[in-house]
Amino acid sequence: MLDRLVDRALGLPRAEGPKPVITRDLPVPMPDGVTLLADRYAPAGDTPAPVVLIRTPYGRAGLLSKLFGNTFSRHGLQTVIQSTRGSFGSGGEFRPFHLEREDGVATAEWLRAQPWCDGNLAMAGASYLGHTQWALGPYLDPPLAAMCLGITASEFVSTFYPGGVLAADNMVSWSAMIGRQEERFGAFPNPLQARKTRRAMAHLPLSGADVAAIGKPVRFLQDITEHFVPDDTYWAMSDHSADVEKLDVPVSMVTGWYDLFIRGQLQDFRRLAEAGKAPRITIGPWSHGEPASMRPMIQDQLGFLRAHLLGDRTFLQRAPVRIFLQGADTWLDFEAWPPPSTATASHLRPIGGLGEVGGGEARPTTFTYDPADPTPAVGGPLLTGVTKQRDNQEVEARPDVLVFTGEPLASDLDVIGEVAATVHVRTELGHADVYVRLCDVDAGGVSRNVTDGILRLRPGFPEADADGVVTAEVTLDPTAYRFRRGHRLRVQVAGGAFPRFARNHGTDEPVTAAVDGKPNRFEIFHDAARPSRITLPIFTP
Repeated sequence: MLDRLVDRALGLPRAEGPKPVITRDLPVPMPDGVTLLADRYAPAGDTPAPVVLIRTPYGRAGLLSKLFGNTFSRHGLQTVIQSTRGSFGSGGEFRPFHLEREDGVATAEWLRAQPWCDGNLAMAGASYLGHTQWALGPYLDPPLAAMCLGITASEFVSTFYPGGVLAADNMVSWSAMIGRQEERFGAFPNPLQARKTRRAMAHLPLSGADVAAIGKPVRFLQDITEHFVPDDTYWAMSDHSADVEKLDVPVSMVTGWYDLFIRGQLQDFRRLAEAGKAPRITIGPWSHGEPASMRPMIQDQLGFLRAHLLGDRTFLQRAPVRIFLQGADTWLDFEAWPPPSTATASHLRPIGGLGEVGGGEARPTTFTYDPADPTPAVGGPLLTGVTKQRDNQEVEARPDVLVFTGEPLASDLDVIGEVAATVHVRTELGHADVYVRLCDVDAGGVSRNVTDGILRLRPGFPEADADGVVTAEVTLDPTAYRFRRGHRLRVQVAGGAFPRFARNHGTDEPVTAAVDGKPNRFEIFHDAARPSRITLPIFTP
């Protein structure tokens, strides 16, 4: 009865046949002598069959086993869920992103040597479980039969440090979670712990946030803070982006417009498509791991795996790109990403306007960013807390946030694709962050965030002109959004969004070690010679 309810909730056809056979704690030897543990979920029968491998640091019980192990196997897919090194019974130390390639290859070779495996392997999962797929997929010979990549990317460094700024909220949240997950009741919601972790994001120095959050150091956060410098090669073992075009595996992806990996995942998709690999992707109105995304993700992965392992091609009959158009509450299908659009610039204008470039010698607009009272973040793509679209009116009223607003729209405006901003800025200290956010202002004046991005400036990067003005090219997350007739576009410019991004102290001291900071005066230029602007991909059906 429970299995039938699960299938109904996931929108799956009723599974027929006996219950799967579960074998717990299979020992899988690694080349260095460490043993990793795995659980096997096998449909009834003794015939060798394909295997779906899921490698996870989050344990092999609970919701994961129900959603993947039980569900996949009841629908005919033999599934092996393995705990990654140093987690939930597997030997060794859990060092996120370390040795995932070596352990993945060794596990695949072991599986292919088992009498119950016919040699065909595929992988599935989301987030870190997607990273373990990228750590194996490009390097396995013979290759995987399929990869199902949920809310993930081929490299995580740009998500650790977007625009060169430490993603403090996400990094501290995840560090606290993995630091406690094997404690008694560690996997259960704990509002008191959540509040403690959120307070720890403001801890100075930031390198001590793990102890402030959970009372003990977490190796991952120490790695993140120790290697927070431009061009640090430490994270090379986690970066598989150089091998994206080499991947010779059928790929299906699922993500959300408010997922922290959306930018990297779409880059992977585009590179695969341009290399002729025929991937497909589904993008919904979801944040990372949002419960509403689980049903479409399981449907996508189960259908794709059945097609490539069991020959059931029914679920392959769809467009390569399926996206949810926010503001219109509708799904659109395209043959490629991004779809054809017209790049249209809206210029930041004096006295808070947004539209065509102004003329003359307009004076720059100024504000002061103070790391002792950092500009707060509101919503957006976060792992925990209040995510997605939120009312921005309170933060827009602050003196350290500049607001540029367009006229009411005469008709609906669809923005679908890559969004970028060019901001001409001069700062007093040279060390600064430029944060840009695009918002939708409704007829009642409520301003809601659509997408945003940040860029860290330091002396010499980018190069300043003779007047000390820097041209900051800020990449915002891609989006698909309908601005309704009568609504207005709004662009925010600020010196940060804390604690989503670590505060900028205005000094050359490493941000993770800094305790003191200095207020920093910004000048934003928006004249004909220095036309600060946001460039939007305007889609016309």
